Amino acid sequence: MLHMQDIDLNNKRVFIRLDLNVPLHNGKITSSERIDRAIPTIKLALKKNAKIIIASHLGRPKENQYDKKFSLFPVFKYLQKKLYGINIIFLQDYLQGVSIESNQIAVLENVRFNPGETKNNEQLSQKYANLCDIFIMDAFATAHRVESSTYGICSFVKKSCIGPLLYSEIKTLKRIFHKSQHPITTVIGGAKVSTKFKLLSSLLKITDNMLVGGGIANTFISAFHSVGRSLHEKNFKKIAKKLYETKKIFLPIDSLVSTSYSITSTAQEKLISNIMPNEEILDIGNKTIQNYTKKIQKAKTIIWNGPMGVFEFPNFRKGTREIAQSIANSAAFSIAGGGDTIAVIDLFNLKNKISYISTGGGAFLEFIENKTLPILKKLKY
Repeated sequence: MLHMQDIDLNNKRVFIRLDLNVPLHNGKITSSERIDRAIPTIKLALKKNAKIIIASHLGRPKENQYDKKFSLFPVFKYLQKKLYGINIIFLQDYLQGVSIESNQIAVLENVRFNPGETKNNEQLSQKYANLCDIFIMDAFATAHRVESSTYGICSFVKKSCIGPLLYSEIKTLKRIFHKSQHPITTVIGGAKVSTKFKLLSSLLKITDNMLVGGGIANTFISAFHSVGRSLHEKNFKKIAKKLYETKKIFLPIDSLVSTSYSITSTAQEKLISNIMPNEEILDIGNKTIQNYTKKIQKAKTIIWNGPMGVFEFPNFRKGTREIAQSIANSAAFSIAGGGDTIAVIDLFNLKNKISYISTGGGAFLEFIENKTLPILKKLKY
């Protein structure tokens, strides 16, 4: 498979699909991390004297309907500042052609404004391909999506390759399956077993311990105890029980419960076996924190996806905070991914203490589940 590093880009029109899907508030970027991580790719293209076309989506706008709040214009302005002195232009109408010079950058308006983008429309894919000589896929966060600008374009462009950010993500994730030191401890949270069943099954093949929290834990617990009004999936009790029989899964032995679900709810600590019908599990308890921390301290590799409870509510944040701190303080190689996981890392300012933070949510999970992604198959990687 071709890598951007190995291709001659001199005077070539290069269509680079990046992930510039940054959070905005009143038109201002609140976190520039995704742009900052993409800048080395842009600089590499500049060094290679390419004619650079940058494409990305932002949010989920209605197609064929311009909406200012989903415009990439703030991203364009940010790039102008970060790449001061480089000729950067912003294009809203580009499907009929782009006029661009070497060492110039054209930032295209949100690709999801284009009809058919998310449906991998063949005609749209062809139009993207007509804009360039070479397609570079460097948006790991959307690498699991079969869309025109992330996948379809490859069928029509002369040459396709992956960029350094995508390569780095895949290389690190492959390490989990091929070079990880044992014991491997997996920390899994989140709401539903149904959305992570394949993930759990895949991870159980490689992990030594799986520490479970959140709504997922409730479904496992419900196979053995009453969970009151707690979020759980009755239809997945049997599956949860079967997974538990691997003897690799560790469940909470105590929890923080409440009779109401709100930011002002008061917490009461209880053993899992004592949950009342009107109570709801909203966090793991102190004994569980101690048990999980011991496992984390012994690990050589840690895979983390999801919070331990309703961390958005201060009274039910402790479990997630303590487990996150344990992972951060561990000497193990730690990899974290998924939207809520990144939010936890940001909340507790742990970014510099996790060995590797994946830029992708869905792509991170899908790669662990399937050990590949649609675009990687397409490019025979």
